[in-house]
Amino acid sequence: MPCSRGDLPSASLPSWELTFYLAITLGFHFYSFYQVYKVSRTYEEDLDADFGFEKGFFIWGFKKDPTDFEWSFWTEWVKKLLVWTLLGHIIVSQVTSAFLLKFRMWLLMIYGMLACFYTVGYKGLVLILLHLLISYTVAQLQLPVLSWLCSILLLYSLQMESLGKIQKRWYETENEYFLLLFCLALCNLRYTSFSLEYCRHRDSPQKRYVSFCWLLAYVFYYPVFHNGPIICYDDFNNQMRKAETFVPKTDLLCLLLSGMRILFWWWLTESMLQLMYIHAIQEQETILESASYWTLGGLGFAHALFFYMKYLLLYGIPSIIMCLDGIEPPKLPRCTSSLYSFTGTWREFDVGLHRWLVRCLSARMQRRAHAAFASVATTLLILSNLVFLCGNQVGKIYWNRTFVQGWPWIPIAVLAYFYCYAQVGIEYDRIKN
Repeated sequence: MPCSRGDLPSASLPSWELTFYLAITLGFHFYSFYQVYKVSRTYEEDLDADFGFEKGFFIWGFKKDPTDFEWSFWTEWVKKLLVWTLLGHIIVSQVTSAFLLKFRMWLLMIYGMLACFYTVGYKGLVLILLHLLISYTVAQLQLPVLSWLCSILLLYSLQMESLGKIQKRWYETENEYFLLLFCLALCNLRYTSFSLEYCRHRDSPQKRYVSFCWLLAYVFYYPVFHNGPIICYDDFNNQMRKAETFVPKTDLLCLLLSGMRILFWWWLTESMLQLMYIHAIQEQETILESASYWTLGGLGFAHALFFYMKYLLLYGIPSIIMCLDGIEPPKLPRCTSSLYSFTGTWREFDVGLHRWLVRCLSARMQRRAHAAFASVATTLLILSNLVFLCGNQVGKIYWNRTFVQGWPWIPIAVLAYFYCYAQVGIEYDRIKN
């Protein structure tokens, strides 16, 4: 009996064949990483002179590449301040769970606002509250389109140079300003989720759980305030309401193992910055142009793996604190080396963000998003067909005329046409089925 298309990925293979695939995969990883290590040692002095490497901590005698902005930014803030504010949240949460369970959520909200005041200052706190107030006011109109438009405009305001100059004057260092931007961007996702839930429950008895106080409690839940992971408002609301009467006991052994795993990944991430200078190398075109194919492959894999480990840590620490609070966090990112499809990457790398998008896109918006992605795929499909039918030179001419010489208006026009093209095809399938 022939297998259906959906059955193919689950078909088993002989053990010798799977062993061969695993050996090839691991062998390629480690050998290509070794080549990156060799290049890093060869150009260490030149890269150090250009970027100013730091003294290594975990591996004696090896300097650390500090050129990944996001990692350097967050590790500096964690050491400087966030470790103490997160510890304060744990203390408040555990004390209120033991003695003031009914008021726990509101006390956590107050603590979150105080921690926000402490980290981004009173002007930053006022700005965040202003964004919340604007979003909540627009949500009273109970029109999802207006809530989306409001959120997009508030997000766009973060890119306005005139406002940025004003906000930078509030702080002594640029990193303090960037911390405010990170917080505002993540708050945007949260008040968008809240506003859409408000519109969804406008005639529901659950409407009393979408008040402005609940919005404050949701946005200022501190473990996820600065960096995530993203948790939808309905998930937060349901779990917090259950926790008003009972906070489930945490499996301390499981929590300890999770903490040990986080420490291991932190050690591995820091060690990787000392052994392979992937971020500094990417800034040197001469090194990339002369590197072997093994080195280029290793750099590509190393960047993807470092990105995974970075977010495993940035999401892992808040997830442990959420478990202590009796809240189930989104699953941690799946290792990039085990992902093989775009769909799987989108669903399993940032589970919270995927859940947020699924919850906040109506069925019609999902169809429009599907058509938008399909327009890109169709454009590339037709280009590849031109290469197949007419040759590489013709395909190169189409690429240069459309995407290089015609940038940006010709690509926009092409994608807009294929968006309409995709909508017609989707409608045809809908009617046919």
